[in-house]
Amino acid sequence: MVQSPSKSITLEKFLEMPETKPASEYVDGHIIQKPMPQGKHRTIQTEFSTTINGVLKSQRIARAFSELRCTFGGRSTVPDVSVFTWQRIPRDQNGEVANIFPIAPDWTIESLSPDQSQTRVTKNILHCLNHGTQMGWLIDPDEQTVFVYLPKQQPEVFNQLEQTLPVPAFANELNLSVGLVFGWLLE
Repeated sequence: MVQSPSKSITLEKFLEMPETKPASEYVDGHIIQKPMPQGKHRTIQTEFSTTINGVLKSQRIARAFSELRCTFGGRSTVPDVSVFTWQRIPRDQNGEVANIFPIAPDWTIESLSPDQSQTRVTKNILHCLNHGTQMGWLIDPDEQTVFVYLPKQQPEVFNQLEQTLPVPAFANELNLSVGLVFGWLLE
């Protein structure tokens, strides 16, 4: 849902507004509310965060965050899963995870909901890649397909259950296949 004010709103004004449920994003002066996550979407999102954190967080390599607002490059978006390498996680003066993440994630993962625009989500992934993200995934549960995006490269399509999915170099301990990802929907 796009909420178009009669005149364009600034990013600063958007960030002063109260959070919405589901989250709203700021893109090109417009407020766009994400669709309410449904079962397949939420299952994949939860399993990804759990899997990534189970392998990488305990070793202080990286950490996955679900539905985390990331504001950079004139946009404020909320990827389904944002993965940050350990040294790039914003911290407050106490060394705790900061509330505000003014940088692009190292890896962004989006899972399409039935009413979500694939074009809009792809634009968010490309925005991340243009601002330092190492890899973006777009997961389409209905098509059982994963699109993998790398900076300045053509996207790759993975839709065979036995295919191993590429991950960023920092996450090379993860062994994920198309079958494993969509198998989460059967558990």
